[in-house]
Amino acid sequence: MVIAFVRTIILYLLIIAGIRLMGKRQVGELEPSELVLALIIADLAAVPMQDFGIPLLTGVIPIMTLLCITMIISVLSMKSVKFRAIICGRPSIIIANGKLQQREMIKNRFTVDELMEELRMKGITDISTVKYAILETNGQISLLPFSNQNPPTAKDLNVSTEETGLPVVIINDGRVLEHNLHTRGYDENWLEKQLKAHGVKHPQDVYLLTSDELGRTYFAPKEEEK
Repeated sequence: MVIAFVRTIILYLLIIAGIRLMGKRQVGELEPSELVLALIIADLAAVPMQDFGIPLLTGVIPIMTLLCITMIISVLSMKSVKFRAIICGRPSIIIANGKLQQREMIKNRFTVDELMEELRMKGITDISTVKYAILETNGQISLLPFSNQNPPTAKDLNVSTEETGLPVVIINDGRVLEHNLHTRGYDENWLEKQLKAHGVKHPQDVYLLTSDELGRTYFAPKEEEK
């Protein structure tokens, strides 16, 4: 049991290292080479996890080799545009000036149903309002509407606005984040006043409390369990 436990932990840490090398992406946003790496590493790790008769190095060495190859490919992709195009492919324009580019859709085996689904998810119902729709190398769709379809901004309306900055979490599920509290320039007295203002006695009764650079707070009490 101890051997199985240790082997599993070692392989798990190697898989985590491999995922970390891919950067902060979701599975659906992986490049083809990264997706292949994730699948192969998972398969290589599964065998020595289940079969204790196989030496651990049988799984570790191939995984380490793949991670090294990934690092080499990443460096080459950064240095060479042509190499990056071979490994990752190139984006394809499937809508240009409100018109479908049928050849590009056929080339990428991208169906009309898939396109309509992506448009609906982006809140687009009329293809003619789309200036460009680009099928990225990770399979995601980037939409650029015509300029007259963009909602007006505060600058367009000549409305002055205040920069709120990044809200910082002060209380997270009943836990006070002391570092964030002091980083924002507050102390325990300020926190007590906030709790009192919202009718709460203890931080444990708060689900979320944030504060932005203008001092505005967002407060959400914990809901009672039923």
